[in-house]
Amino acid sequence: MESLPPGKSRQACQVQNQQMPWSRMLLGSLIVFSCLVASVSSDEDYYKLLKVSREATTREIRQAFKKLALIMHPDKNPHDETAHDKFLKVTRAYEVLKDDDLRKKYDKYGEKGLQDEQQGGGRYESWNYYRNEFGIYDDDLEIVTLDRGDFDAAVNSGELWFVNFYFPRCHHCHELAPTWREFAKEMDGVIRIGAVNCGDNNRLCRSKGINSYPSLYIYKAGMNPEKYFGDRAKESLTKFGMQFVKSRVTELWQGNVFTEIEAAFSSGVGWLITFCADSGDCLESQTRQKLAGMLEGLVNVGWMDCSTQAELCDSFEVTTSTTAFFPPGSSLKNKGSVLFLQSLDTREIYGEVMQHLPDLEALTKETFQSKLAHHRWLVSFSFGQKTMASHEYKKLKALLKAAHIQVGKVDCLTDSELCVSFYIQKPCIAVFKGLGIHDFEIHHGKDVLYNIIAFAKESVSAHVTTLRPENFPSDGKEPWLVDFFAPWCPPCRALLPELRKASIQLFGQMKFGTLDCTVHERLCSMYNIHAYPTTVIFNKSSIHEYEGHHSADGILEFIQDLVDPTVVTMDPDSFAELVKRRKHSETWMVDFYAPWCGPCQALLPEWRRMARAVNGMIKVGTVDCQKHHSFCQGESVRAYPEIRLYPQNANRRDIYQSYNGWHRDAHSLKVWAVGTLPRASVDLTPDDFRNKVIGGKDHWVVDFYAPWCGPCQHFAPEFEVLARMVKGSVRAGKVDCQAHYQTCQSAGITAYPSVRFYPHLGTKKRDQGGEHVNSRDANNIADVLHQRLQQLSPWLQGKADNFKVSFLRNSATLQSPFCFLILVAISYLLQSSGNILFSGTDF
Repeated sequence: MESLPPGKSRQACQVQNQQMPWSRMLLGSLIVFSCLVASVSSDEDYYKLLKVSREATTREIRQAFKKLALIMHPDKNPHDETAHDKFLKVTRAYEVLKDDDLRKKYDKYGEKGLQDEQQGGGRYESWNYYRNEFGIYDDDLEIVTLDRGDFDAAVNSGELWFVNFYFPRCHHCHELAPTWREFAKEMDGVIRIGAVNCGDNNRLCRSKGINSYPSLYIYKAGMNPEKYFGDRAKESLTKFGMQFVKSRVTELWQGNVFTEIEAAFSSGVGWLITFCADSGDCLESQTRQKLAGMLEGLVNVGWMDCSTQAELCDSFEVTTSTTAFFPPGSSLKNKGSVLFLQSLDTREIYGEVMQHLPDLEALTKETFQSKLAHHRWLVSFSFGQKTMASHEYKKLKALLKAAHIQVGKVDCLTDSELCVSFYIQKPCIAVFKGLGIHDFEIHHGKDVLYNIIAFAKESVSAHVTTLRPENFPSDGKEPWLVDFFAPWCPPCRALLPELRKASIQLFGQMKFGTLDCTVHERLCSMYNIHAYPTTVIFNKSSIHEYEGHHSADGILEFIQDLVDPTVVTMDPDSFAELVKRRKHSETWMVDFYAPWCGPCQALLPEWRRMARAVNGMIKVGTVDCQKHHSFCQGESVRAYPEIRLYPQNANRRDIYQSYNGWHRDAHSLKVWAVGTLPRASVDLTPDDFRNKVIGGKDHWVVDFYAPWCGPCQHFAPEFEVLARMVKGSVRAGKVDCQAHYQTCQSAGITAYPSVRFYPHLGTKKRDQGGEHVNSRDANNIADVLHQRLQQLSPWLQGKADNFKVSFLRNSATLQSPFCFLILVAISYLLQSSGNILFSGTDF
């Protein structure tokens, strides 16, 4: 989030005894305060350290850091005692600003918002690493460096992509780099060539299943990614890539030339024809194929052999090899409309053709409303200028045809009134969603074709509206999520696609809008917006600022908490009632916080996430110590946030445990909290496993683990949550595979942790291997167990209903009239229900 220069910080804000001054409010609800701290240190301005602007892209940040690394690295400054500390600061700045989530925290809270984040341990790479291995493709214009923020938009745009997933330390990746650069130049305009640095984008690479480097994949919307396994010569890469270019080059002759050309003209498609004669230079086959890919959907590409079609070539007045462009709508009889091209260079031919293609449909004030009333449109607003980018926009019509989006343009110099009505002050792209001229969204991403296409397809399916004073939701009649943003702010741009995803999930329940504070400064000032992005939920008279991860899931979780809160907001009276006079069986976790405290704000989304994870086991609340200052003083709260756990079965209700852990993420808090509860699972010895699990009559879920295993330790509290969720229907046990190796080996355990389900099927013995459950999430495992029990229920019921009861037929039993009467009564009842338990021979 972008904000004013950072102030003072430390891990927890210390409490002042006097009332805190108001300096920033969001409709009277948000407060910024200057904290007294035990040890005061000024925040560094990370942007100034890296010498980049606050709107710098990830690529620009990486380039700036590399430049500084080569100058400031301690290896290059061996006599400077301060070089190590200086370079650590620059490295820390880079690590934060390259990460979208950390950058947002820093932009809003300064360094104090990063107190819970790992600091990197004071490590950095050698000078040679930064010189030779860091950011391999950052300076190559033909190669698009993709990251987590724009990868999906790129590969789903409809264009063909060939992506190189690499790792900076990978020797083979560096060996490939010169070839990949040459290949990118060769394919420029035909295939988009991309690169992903898996050192900086580990999460992205893992999500795409990348486990070796370099990994080369072809992507195109509508098809599964295709991995390249061949040798890494440029010719082999070209051959592999070109097989996915589906545009065909047509050989024209007397029998098809006129029908092919006329059919294309009727569809608004032109023709580029190479005439190959005995003299002159004819475009090579590979060049023709590349042009077909570059001009796909706009111009058909063909060739004619004048040695066999001499008469036909004569009719076109062709006497030597040449290439001609027939624009759509031109006449074969009118030779003046034909453009004869002298160049043999692919890019030059492409540029000439694009310039002579018909422009986008012009929309004016008179036609705008009628054209856009019932159809989806992408509109380019310009101010008279024509650039190569405007020629590239001509491709949009073909690329958006399948999405049923029409494409047009408005010149704001000639139709200024129309542009003013939409508050458009500079060239931009906007998508109108087919619901009239007031429901539209302006594009704020990269001004490149793939990004515009992805935006258009997302926008028409989503329900996000660009807000203006005329449609700003000030009446409070409907719930709205409003994102106050600035287009130059990278975290703002990263949030916009996530808002679109969330708007689809919440369609009909909440409306979504964005307000550009660089255009509507007065409106943003009315709501005291001074940092970007600021996302606010307006729900009638209630106003809530969103504090969480820039993701659709984070937004959905936040709204879910507003609808069905798992965190109780407490005042002194409710605290006394719920916590001080709680039941013996209840455990409470309470966050004492102040709204002005940066670490408190950073904790909020994690606190809500933790509350959902322990829901049903531990009750969770918050106390606002700004509102209830005297109360918090009486509870000896000395720093914010103060996290306390009030345990169950305590002799005194005011007994609590304070959380002193460094990390305040949801998982760390959950581990600590669940660890204070009595265990719901049991430890199983080999005898227990054999007698209770394999030979017992209960359903069991078992966690096979090793004490030294990190993932096992991470999963342990999750298994305790699971044990409580399934208590009463499935028993939960743990087997220590270090102590009981033979038991785990006989169960077929090859990795830790392993979760196995052992349902009781009515037999004395079960398969020792059980049923593998491929999850480490308590909710997912509980769902799997529930579904499995439902599947088994009819079978188990049938087995119970049809078993033959065998009572001892000894004389003592049969001589007892009471026992005999009971048996007869049971038999009669079961026979009437169709379940025969006794036959005549049983009596």
